[in-house]
Amino acid sequence: MRALTDEEDEAVQAVAQFVVRFGLTVPAVLWLESVRPLSFVGSQAMHMLSPSIAAFLPVNQWDALAALLEERDGLEVLVRRIEDIDAGREVPDSRGAA
Repeated sequence: MRALTDEEDEAVQAVAQFVVRFGLTVPAVLWLESVRPLSFVGSQAMHMLSPSIAAFLPVNQWDALAALLEERDGLEVLVRRIEDIDAGREVPDSRGAA
């Protein structure tokens, strides 16, 4: 998997922290894994909803998350980040910075 952009990393972090903060780790991971075959279709729906979603994430992060989910490994990045935050593990810098 390629390194994440700053916007993708911030979006993944924000979504993962939201999920963990409300104790939704298990339902979120189960749901994300069950819809894995539809992640590309979901990412396209996210692009369509982009103008009206500013209450959840800034539009640039929403678009970055949608672009990440277009890729085959994008959903795995989100699931791993949710699991890492829930387990209290330090999240590695996935932006490719050394």
